[in-house]
Amino acid sequence: MKEKKYAAITGVQGYLPDYILTNKELETIVDTTDEWITTRTGIKERRILKGKGKATSDMGAEAVRGLLKKTSTNPDEIDLIICATTTPDMMVASTACIIADKVGAKNAFAYDLMAACSGFLYALSTASKFIETNTYKKVIVVGADMMSSIIDYNDRATCIIFGDGAGAVLLEENLEGNGVQDAILRSDGSGREFLYMKAGGSSNPATHKTVENREHYVFQDGQPVFKSAVKNMADVSAEIMEKNNLDSSDIQWLVPHQANKRIIDATARRMGIGNEKVMLNIEKYGNTTAGTIPLCLWDYENKLKKGDNLVLAAFGGGFTWGSIFIKWAYDSKK
Repeated sequence: MKEKKYAAITGVQGYLPDYILTNKELETIVDTTDEWITTRTGIKERRILKGKGKATSDMGAEAVRGLLKKTSTNPDEIDLIICATTTPDMMVASTACIIADKVGAKNAFAYDLMAACSGFLYALSTASKFIETNTYKKVIVVGADMMSSIIDYNDRATCIIFGDGAGAVLLEENLEGNGVQDAILRSDGSGREFLYMKAGGSSNPATHKTVENREHYVFQDGQPVFKSAVKNMADVSAEIMEKNNLDSSDIQWLVPHQANKRIIDATARRMGIGNEKVMLNIEKYGNTTAGTIPLCLWDYENKLKKGDNLVLAAFGGGFTWGSIFIKWAYDSKK
């Protein structure tokens, strides 16, 4: 009988821009306070990519370069790069293609996947199938967003939440039972009116008027988004535990999308796990959309042990949401 093949993360790397936008600085831009932001979101600061012509692919490429170096992988060995992003460099060509070119992955094909804050989960699940079916040997999944490019810094409902950043993981086959075990991914397009960008797509192309009306920024109706996120992210995390006969003592880490500390707390409570098992970096980076989960894995990598059970969970615009159950495949080199 053939051994079951799993798609395992064999390396993770992040990239964060240098510029730190603090709550104190935001107090000088919009009508808000450090205390108000911290109480409602858990965010203290976020990173912003500065520099003329800088874009999402620059952050993604930095993360991938670091990943290749760390895993001693030649760029020519990469078969596929999937980039989860909501802020592509341009509508055409894909950011993944640009990243592949920038890192010299000449043999890889590449494409973008857009599922807002759930993008990394969707991309990781998609990528795992190429490994499990023996189609490819080495696949890179990037989660990268330059949210500052679509945020209106006059809108205190959104500008306090989002930041810029990127993370990347390498997926390879594993025959020891470690890697992606299961995924539950969901979406509900009826939620689109609560979190979206009004203009710039084919339904409302750019005009002088759309620019004047500031419609090329993210709009969010906070209350319905918050309520849906709390319910669905918690539900799907509990569901994947139940489906795989896991109780709270079996889980070493919850790796939640970093949108709001209160949403994360609600998910952990539903799973029955304490704060010591929750990866958290929202205070430092805010919500980097597709970047949050790989950046968490990067920050906590040296605490992860081979065989650890991780539940990755996210909720985002679309609406999209999901959870992935992973067995970690390696002991980190300290």
